[in-house]
Parts: sequence; C-alpha cells; structure tokens
Amino acid sequence: MPSEIDSSEYLIAPDPSRAGLSRLVAGHDHAGARIEAPVVEERPLTIFLNSREIVTAMTIGDYPEYLALGFLSNQGMLAPDEEITGIDFDPDIETVVVRTARETDFEEKLKKKTRTSGCAVGTVFGDMMEGLEGLTLPPAEMKSSWLYALSHKINRTPSLYLHTGAIHGTVLCVRDRPLVYMEDVGRHNAVDKVAGWMRSGGVAGADKILYTTGRLTSEMVIKTALMGIPVLASRSGFTAWGVEIARQVGMTLIGRMRGKRFICLSGDERLIRDADPEHQPDEPARAGRKGAGG
Repeated sequence: MPSEIDSSEYLIAPDPSRAGLSRLVAGHDHAGARIEAPVVEERPLTIFLNSREIVTAMTIGDYPEYLALGFLSNQGMLAPDEEITGIDFDPDIETVVVRTARETDFEEKLKKKTRTSGCAVGTVFGDMMEGLEGLTLPPAEMKSSWLYALSHKINRTPSLYLHTGAIHGTVLCVRDRPLVYMEDVGRHNAVDKVAGWMRSGGVAGADKILYTTGRLTSEMVIKTALMGIPVLASRSGFTAWGVEIARQVGMTLIGRMRGKRFICLSGDERLIRDADPEHQPDEPARAGRKGAGG
C-alpha cells in the first residue's frame, strides 16, 4: 500500500472520516463471505437564488454554501461583479439560499436550460457559451514535473475517492502544490465547490491548474474557462467538443494521466517537458480506484 500524503499541505482537504459522508453497508463478496463495505451517502440540496428555486442537486452534503455559489456563478446566473449579500444554509430542510443586492435575470436563463452528458448537476444554461465569446485565457506556465508531482500527491491523499470509490474529486492547484480538494458524487458538483471557494475568497485563476478525476467534457472545459483557469488535467479521457472549446479559448488540456503517461490535446506548445517519464514511478493499484461514471 502506498504511503499517504500529509493533507495539512492543503487549504481544504478531504476528510473521509467526517460523519455523514459514508457508512458501512453489509453484503457479500465474490466468494460469498459476509463483508461490510464503505458506501458514499448522497442527499438532495435545493439551491435558491433570492426567492426563486433553481435546482435540486444530489450531493454528499459538505460545503453546501460553496456548491451553491459556484453552481450559480458557473451557470452565468451571477455576474462577476454581482454583490452577494448573504448565503444561508438550513440543514433541516437541506436548502441553501444565495441572496444578491439586486434582482438577477435568472428567469430567462431558466428557459434555456439543457441537459448535458454529465452526471449529477449535468445542466447548462443556454448563454454559458456566450460567456466564452472573446475569452482568451492567459498564457500558462506549465511543466510536466508539476503534473507528476501533483498526480503523486493527489492520488495518495486520504479521500472518499480512495476509501469508497463512486465519487469524483476536483483539486485547485498552483504549480506543483494542491490547494483545495473537493469531492462529490458528480464531477460538476466538485468543480462548482472549487468555484464557490474561489469566488468567496476573491481568488484569481490565472496562475492555477485544475485537476479532476472526471471526463474532460465540454461543460468541464467551459466551467474551467469561466473560472479563468488556463490548465485542466484529468485522469480520465476527452470529448471532441471539450477539446475544440479548449483550443478556442487557449486552454492547456491534459488527460489520461496515469503514472508516467499523459496525453495533451490542446496547448501542447505551452507545456514544458522538464521531467523524464522513464524516471517516474508507475501508479500503485490502490491509487487507480475509479469513481462511478461521468
């Protein structure tokens, strides 16, 4: 078993022992022996923008305020300069309300919502693509040595992803340091939590890297671009539209990161290969546990 990484390096790190995130469920293994398997909990969270109900998301329940703020921001329902007057979470009715100083135009956006290929909150609103018009991400300094270091650290950080599977992780990083590691049953929820944390703290994305365990779909690329992050990396693969959008906005897009191997399908000219792949260790089997789909 690979040695674990000290999660104190993170500003926010997963806490797989936190009450309410998972529970043991009795069953039987392949040989018929009785076992108790750790299983992720999921619960509904209803998000309101002022007095209007927007969506109910299935989530593991941690960081509901960040999830709500990030979701509304990434869907274009909160302008970058929107004044947030309050975020109220009521655990009894599993509802979070984001309040703004002025009325928003979310009614029109609700008319344009469409389903996407993603899991959990796989919904985009019709004008998300409009947010990309004229958007060019800042040139990103990116080194392969950072990728290898991040993969090594993240894959060995204690997490629900390693403990139970059936979950996705998204990590905000700078250079070779992971900063904020969010998890959820859907990759959209996980990235929205990161976006909410960034917005609440006024954290810029220009010098950041976003690492995810999920597929590099169009929505993942769009959300990352709208967060101002120029590099998106994943253990998983790509969709053609995701690659096309990444090239359009000047994003470095890296996928299929496993051990010493990765594939770059956008922004390769900005990637400095300063580490010899042959000197990188193969990925231990435990770090290769996969989440449950999209």
